Amino acid sequence: MNGTPARLAFWRALDYPSPMRMKYVGFILATWLALLSATGADRTDEYVRAEMARLQIPGLALRVIQSGQETKSAHYGLANVELQVPVRAETVFEIGSLTKQFTAACILLLAQDGKLSVDDRISKHLSGPSPAWSNITIRHLLTHTSGIKSYTGQDGFELTRRLTQAQFIAALAKLPPDFAPGAQAKYSNSGYNLLGHIIENVSGKSYWSFLSERIWSPLGMTSCTNRDPSIVVPHRADGYLRKNGGLQNRDGDLTDVFAAGAIVSNIGDLVKWNAALDAGKLLNTNSRAQMWTAGKLNDGSDCPYGFGWRVTPLQGHKNIGHSGSTSGFSATLQRFPDDELTVMVLCNSGELNIATKLAQTIAGFYFTKPRSE
Repeated sequence: MNGTPARLAFWRALDYPSPMRMKYVGFILATWLALLSATGADRTDEYVRAEMARLQIPGLALRVIQSGQETKSAHYGLANVELQVPVRAETVFEIGSLTKQFTAACILLLAQDGKLSVDDRISKHLSGPSPAWSNITIRHLLTHTSGIKSYTGQDGFELTRRLTQAQFIAALAKLPPDFAPGAQAKYSNSGYNLLGHIIENVSGKSYWSFLSERIWSPLGMTSCTNRDPSIVVPHRADGYLRKNGGLQNRDGDLTDVFAAGAIVSNIGDLVKWNAALDAGKLLNTNSRAQMWTAGKLNDGSDCPYGFGWRVTPLQGHKNIGHSGSTSGFSATLQRFPDDELTVMVLCNSGELNIATKLAQTIAGFYFTKPRSE
């Protein structure tokens, strides 16, 4: 703001007599701060823009919610670099593994309906499971403690194959388990895809129909849908990867991530989702407590994962959150309940977990509680 009238007036005011000086300086400071706020020139903006330049992030949407209010709402950069389309509030991004919290919520809704228990063996709700899965429960799938090998990175699960439920289970059953159920915790997209099929079998509806009827429609989350490239999605952002010092369009040879990571959403709809969690609109107190409590291994120790959410402290602050990374996109939703703070970032950069790294740094600008010991 060098040379602006507000800045010049501030320095001139220092020559005024003392009583008048204090009054005038206070007025000028208030005006100056208002101008800074109006132009978005705050610490968060400076940090985000610097990181976007450093990491070549094309576009980004940010929301900071504190004590139930939107403290920060900002959009940066481009949703489509080739067409020079800016990121706006309605821009739709892939949210990757944030999908898992919606899948877990669907399971809990079915549990609230009395149609299943999270301690049911998965063989009760799936056809053709591997004999090695006989002692695996829905809880094991939710907490990544099933031992079922993650199919991502394996051949044969490409989106273009469009495997049926039976084909997916048959292909997955051929992969040897990583460990006995409950012995360890290891992130597995396989488990969440199986949860999607359990939702279909128990509800009698497609995974996408159940999501729409029980979560998205009641909450007015109108942008949410399947990332399938064949679907026309209004305001869909394009994804980008960083390579050889520049940007390139994301790889079109996608893995079918289904209930583990195939949702797209805009930032506003995630704000609605977060508010519904706070208000208990869909999930009751018991369901939310289960969702946000660390799972247990067979030896009684905790694993750092609840039902679709990681539960790992940040800088001494309670942190319940999740990241999402798909080809060309990174997303995050980080909740800090003791600080009544939530930070959400969606961006069209394929840099692994970059959205979470940004969000956790931004959270530090807003922490109000001292760190817990």
